[in-house]
Amino acid sequence: MSQHENDPSRRHFLKMAAGTAAAAAVVGALPRHAHAAGLPHLSPTDPAAQALGYVEDTAQVSQAKYPNHKPSQDCSNCNFYQGAAGAPWGPCQLFPGKDVNAKGWCSAHATRK
Repeated sequence: MSQHENDPSRRHFLKMAAGTAAAAAVVGALPRHAHAAGLPHLSPTDPAAQALGYVEDTAQVSQAKYPNHKPSQDCSNCNFYQGAAGAPWGPCQLFPGKDVNAKGWCSAHATRK
């Protein structure tokens, strides 16, 4: 047996290298940051979208179902929307990993101040 096989510092280094490689693989597999370009568009049929009454066009909101909705409310002026000004689609904090229509709306709308 070689003296290097029992060296605690070498063993520690190899464990750390293996742990770092595993962590890098896990991080690489995680969804990209919310501002990443090209996120898939949120579908109104998505369960999360349905739970919050998301529609792609604020003019299509049912006033009977959402009486507090105002026609001036849309995703682009919501506090949760993170898209660039003037962009047709952008990320939303409520729907991670998906872009929402800037002209859309959901029942969690919070007007940006």
